[in-house]
Amino acid sequence: MQIVELDIKLPYEGRGKILGRLFAMVRGRIRDIHFFPPDAEGFSEIKMEVVEDDTRGLLSELRKIIKNGKVSLRVLSEA
Repeated sequence: MQIVELDIKLPYEGRGKILGRLFAMVRGRIRDIHFFPPDAEGFSEIKMEVVEDDTRGLLSELRKIIKNGKVSLRVLSEA
């Protein structure tokens, strides 16, 4: 079991559809979440801490969902 930080950058106009699918996927495992306003280019940033067993599987599923954005993953702690 690991606690990972997901740093997700999405286009602001398509954020709602992607967030709905994302939250359905990680529901019940979110520890902390922060939403940042869009920058000058129109990208919104989301930082989320999630408790996860299979980080590679999570990252591959996120990349399938998020096509026009960027996803990065950082392991905070291992249990």
